[in-house]
Formats: sequence, structure tokens, C-alpha cells
Amino acid sequence: MRFIYFAFLVFITDAAISGTESDTTDVADFEVSKEILAIIGDPEYGEYLAGDCTGCHQADGSYDGIPSITGWDIESFVWAMQSYKQKVREHPVMQMMAGRLSDEEIAALAAYFETLE
Repeated sequence: MRFIYFAFLVFITDAAISGTESDTTDVADFEVSKEILAIIGDPEYGEYLAGDCTGCHQADGSYDGIPSITGWDIESFVWAMQSYKQKVREHPVMQMMAGRLSDEEIAALAAYFETLE
């Protein structure tokens, strides 16, 4: 019984850290509007905002249990953040972080993180 409980805890913890969704159907159907994708982000402003992100995500792109967000193309970054903001993707911390950002701030972060390797 202890093993099953331990395995369950490992599964839940891994899902929470990696942002794995329990129902990918809703996520797969999620679309970001053309208006939001058309916002041109300011990478310098994104760098200013990135401190909250790099508290968990490694700015050098390394993976230490938390996915890298450096080098993502802008559309993928915006899609991921908007899906958290609109609570389509399940991860309480990311939903909170994305939920407090404006569309312009998400675009700025996307522009900044795209420049990092």
C-alpha cells in the first residue's frame, strides 16, 4: 500500500511541476485570437518582467525538473501563457502567474525569451 501511495505522490508531483494536463482534448482545441498573436512584444520590457519567470525557470535553458522556456518561438510561448491565463491548461502556479499578466506583457515576455538560447 505504501508503494501505491508513493507512486501516486510522484505522479501528482511530476504532473504539477511539468504542467501536464489531465485532459488534453480542451488544450488541443485551444486557440489564441489573431489580435493577441498580432501584438508585437518589446523584448526589453520582457527582460524587465522576466524576474518572476526565472525564479523557477532557468534563464540558461537548463532543465532541472521545470521546463525550459528559453528559445521558444513567440506564437508557442503566447499560446502556452494564454492557455494558462484562461485556465485551459491545469497548473495552479502557472494559472496564477499568467492570470495577472496583460496580453502585452505576455507578448513582451515571449519576445524576450525567444532571444535567449
